[in-house]
Amino acid sequence: MEKQVISSTPANLLVVEKPKTRRKFNKPMMIGYLFLLPSLLILCVVGIYPLIQTLYLSFFDVSLTKQGSHFIGLENYKTLFSDIWFKVAYKNTWIFTAISVLMETLLGLVIALVLNKKFKGRGWVRACVLIPWAIPTVVSARMWEWIFNAEYGILNFLLVKTGIIDSNVNWLGETSTAMFAAIFSDVWKTTPFMALIILAGLQGISSSLYEAADIDGANKWRQFSYITFPLLIPSIMIAVLLRALDAFRVFDLIFVLTGGGPANSTEVLSSYAYKTTFSAGEVSSGAAMSSLMAVSVFVLAIVLLFLMNKASEKIEGGK
Repeated sequence: MEKQVISSTPANLLVVEKPKTRRKFNKPMMIGYLFLLPSLLILCVVGIYPLIQTLYLSFFDVSLTKQGSHFIGLENYKTLFSDIWFKVAYKNTWIFTAISVLMETLLGLVIALVLNKKFKGRGWVRACVLIPWAIPTVVSARMWEWIFNAEYGILNFLLVKTGIIDSNVNWLGETSTAMFAAIFSDVWKTTPFMALIILAGLQGISSSLYEAADIDGANKWRQFSYITFPLLIPSIMIAVLLRALDAFRVFDLIFVLTGGGPANSTEVLSSYAYKTTFSAGEVSSGAAMSSLMAVSVFVLAIVLLFLMNKASEKIEGGK
């Protein structure tokens, strides 16, 4: 039996305190851990081990064009920081991530608000909105490559016919428009993902809050400002976190759509690391680049999680 400790207070109140007990592993808990063990082993094999191996290779001089290797310390990282094209790829990665995630969040919020309304055929509209997200990235990238084609693309055809532009634009062949084309393609494909998560958040908001706001005479904008948006912040932050981490590691879209060109204007870390490792044969330099990308993704995740926790605490404090 547990012993109860009774302490008195100046107000002559009795406070019953139970001593802390250590958590014991019982049989159901051990069975649960045994079921999780295969998944943890697979995660270590396919996730943690390659990461450790990549970090290990970044401290050696390893190349596909020569035999043998030797320890060189931080020389690969010093070489990267003096490489102008690595700096361009690193900057392009952040630009691609920031702009695409921002546009996807705004468009996803608008689409989610529309899909949350009751109207005839809403189920079909929701299904159609998810089609771009269901298409494989390689397929959608090839599709947009034809749409942006300078000679036969339908985008130039429509813009010329409507008088918006006078002549065809080489969207993927000009440094001033190639990144825009890549971002637009990514926004088209992944905005439904953002809309789906935000819509799930909208479904969780109680209708009684809006009924009370109607009674108080609040208009739609004030309802959105003081009810909908504050309560959607956790869902939006989760969507932003998932999309930002995915966008920072973009490879297939860039590789198929532009190949990193023209003149490295759309080169990102993943594509540059691939070219450095397999085209140039510099395995150690590619490993160093991948390690820096992993660190950047980790820092980005920490920052977004911190902001998400702050937003949640603010919402909880306002209740």
